[in-house]
Amino acid sequence: MKRPRATPVAELPNLGERTARWLAASGIRTDRELREIGPVGAYRMLKGHGYPATLNLVYAVHGALSGTDWRRLSPAAKAALKAAVDAAMRPRCAWCGSDPLYVAYHDAEWGVPSHDERHLFEMLILEGAQAGLSWSTILKKRDNYREAFAGFDPARVARLGARDVERLMRNEGIVRNRLKLQGAVKNAQAFLAVQEAFGSFDRYAWGFVGGKPIHNRWRDMAQVPARTAESDAMSKDMQRRGFTFVGSTILYAFMQAVGMVNDHVVTCFRHQPLARSAGG
Repeated sequence: MKRPRATPVAELPNLGERTARWLAASGIRTDRELREIGPVGAYRMLKGHGYPATLNLVYAVHGALSGTDWRRLSPAAKAALKAAVDAAMRPRCAWCGSDPLYVAYHDAEWGVPSHDERHLFEMLILEGAQAGLSWSTILKKRDNYREAFAGFDPARVARLGARDVERLMRNEGIVRNRLKLQGAVKNAQAFLAVQEAFGSFDRYAWGFVGGKPIHNRWRDMAQVPARTAESDAMSKDMQRRGFTFVGSTILYAFMQAVGMVNDHVVTCFRHQPLARSAGG
């Protein structure tokens, strides 16, 4: 079955000529592209581009996508959209931009102290997979990685052999880099060895920051280091234990991701709640 023809935003009912023009100028030219970012995403994007977007624009985009006149939206629907806009426009670290996937990761996961063995293994593998690539690329492939790597069960990944690696090399849903795939298996084996030696990988990893998060107070992302003495020490020890793709820069990104370090800038709405936490 053929997909329905994409409709130019200028032809969407109830949207308005000016809003359609702003969207097209910002790269959103069809209903499919508009649906991908949604009403709140459109508002945030247009605000970022300097357009004087208002809540009425959010209502209009919602109406255009749902085929309803925004002027007839119920008070409850308008209240829900306003609440979504308020949440989306909170001050954040600049790196997450306006991509909904990036924003959700920033808001709910990045910098939150994690002590879950499987999550720690997942982030170790994903940070290694990112080497030389953007984090957004990995986030978009994350579900595919979970399926390919048995839900990030280190015991199962450690048992993958050469034929399994060849199978993964044909998986278009993940980064098909032979060294990274072989490294993931090697890291799973080293991960299990650390669990055996320390009782848990959590105990081992968090030992490099004294068992509690380091809360920094950066005012600008340009101040955030790419590596620290802690990540240097962790990298050196992990390489000694047989891990690969664990350079200091990769491990500092890992430490940020799992909350060993709080590197949200002080103006970000996530910084203070994490700083007030009792150490995860």
